[in-house]
Amino acid sequence: MAGWARFGPVGCRAVTDGEPRADFSLVGILRIPQVQTSPWSSLLRRVLLAVALLVVSALVVYWGRAGYHDIAGDDLSFLDCFYYAAVSLSTTGYGDISPVSPTARLVNILIITPLRVIFLILLVGTTLSVLTERSRQAFKIQRWRRTVRNHTVVVGYGTKGRAAVDAVLGDGAERSGIVVVDSDAGALRAANNAGLVTVHGSATKSDVLRLAGVEHAASVVVATNRDDTAVLVTLTARELNATASIVVAIREVENTHLLRQSGANSVVVSSETAGRLLGIATTTPTVVEMMEDLLTPEAGFAIAERAVGDNEIGSSPRDLGDIALGVVRDGVLTRVGDPAVGSLRAADRVLYIRYTGR
Repeated sequence: MAGWARFGPVGCRAVTDGEPRADFSLVGILRIPQVQTSPWSSLLRRVLLAVALLVVSALVVYWGRAGYHDIAGDDLSFLDCFYYAAVSLSTTGYGDISPVSPTARLVNILIITPLRVIFLILLVGTTLSVLTERSRQAFKIQRWRRTVRNHTVVVGYGTKGRAAVDAVLGDGAERSGIVVVDSDAGALRAANNAGLVTVHGSATKSDVLRLAGVEHAASVVVATNRDDTAVLVTLTARELNATASIVVAIREVENTHLLRQSGANSVVVSSETAGRLLGIATTTPTVVEMMEDLLTPEAGFAIAERAVGDNEIGSSPRDLGDIALGVVRDGVLTRVGDPAVGSLRAADRVLYIRYTGR
């Protein structure tokens, strides 16, 4: 999608097609989730507020009724005052009741007229509600862009993208710390309904990834439907952020080296992985069941990573209370059975099996 917004030099404006755009213009492209309220409750609140304004106006007129003239010459009752308030706030103004004393006219200027304006705002509340919503969204966008740091950007909210989001949430991440980038409006609606920040556009464009805050992201998950798209997204994300952990899902194993050269830290071959699980399931289906359990962090067992404890430094990973699978040293994973592991060091991280309960 051409011409999506990108950060300007000071991060407070966006640029599209060479023209600067304010954060307000990003509403509909970048969307911050909010708590949805029932339209009926919103309508009820507006009706109650309109009635309250009418009652307040009627009480004000009744309090100063001596300064009003009725064309019929009768003293004003509370019903007459309520009638005057209704026709005055609605700007109907029949003229049969009118303020004649200086005090009554001053009250109309200082009280009745402002109430009339508020009442008119309520009458066109639907349009103003949309404008107010856009203003709130623009404010949220501005605030979010200033504060977003160390978040996760998920490119593609299909089956793989949704599963990745569930796994990240299962590891304890906050929904506000996940940004979904997709060009499909239906997928973005689903992501927004799930409480995730969404960006509408093609992630192959640096402008869109900047809008998602990739420069400040801790990790990027690329779950596109095409391998060539995944390569372009990975190249663009790595150019914008040299330190983020980029994880990519592809269909064909021969494209793995392309993703590695493009800057991906981890490459998952979806078709090959699924094929292996299918083959294993023909003879040992319980192995597949356990694999799925390990990949589901919210229940049962899960593969996790942690720092080495002070009392574990110098010991063998096989002597730990946890079931250790490997040791991450200087960013490189070494299996427990490898003699190169030796004893644990202070800067090491242990890959182990964690029991999360059911």
